Amino acid sequence: MSSDAYREEPGHDLSTWTFDQLQTFIHDAHGQQLETARVAAQGHAYNSGHSQETRRQWAKLSLLANRRMLDNAEGPSARVAHQDFTLRMWVIDRLGPDDTDPDWSPEALASDTLDALTFTHTQAAGLAEGWRDLPIEQIRELRRHKNLTAHLDSLVGYLEPGPVRGRLVAWTAIRQHLP
Repeated sequence: MSSDAYREEPGHDLSTWTFDQLQTFIHDAHGQQLETARVAAQGHAYNSGHSQETRRQWAKLSLLANRRMLDNAEGPSARVAHQDFTLRMWVIDRLGPDDTDPDWSPEALASDTLDALTFTHTQAAGLAEGWRDLPIEQIRELRRHKNLTAHLDSLVGYLEPGPVRGRLVAWTAIRQHLP
């Protein structure tokens, strides 16, 4: 299925497509088509009627569609990162961690989360105290950090004590004060 076929049938329900059809479509899709494919694949991942391995495969396909959205974007997208982190955390929570696959590894998710943050937890805490008086750009950046750390309450339980876990625990305390 090409993205041209999709454009000819805009009402076609991607959630009814097979894994292979949707995978092929994702490789040619752009923009809103990728978002629609991401949601369709994620819906299959959430389907408890599938085996755990099948659900992981659908989740991986959803991640592919999500990550492809960055292909035409300028710079990293907080929305794409948030969706990535959220789905990965869901798989780790519901289907179990898998340290042989970085998408399902709590340590890899912790590292990716910290890499996505531009503020340290100390900087964010300092800005959060008077966030209402900040320029809109800084308020947006604090909000971005709040969204990018939404999964941390679950994630820290999977991590061994150490510096990375400590930094993430600090973020869990700070994020409640972010706009």
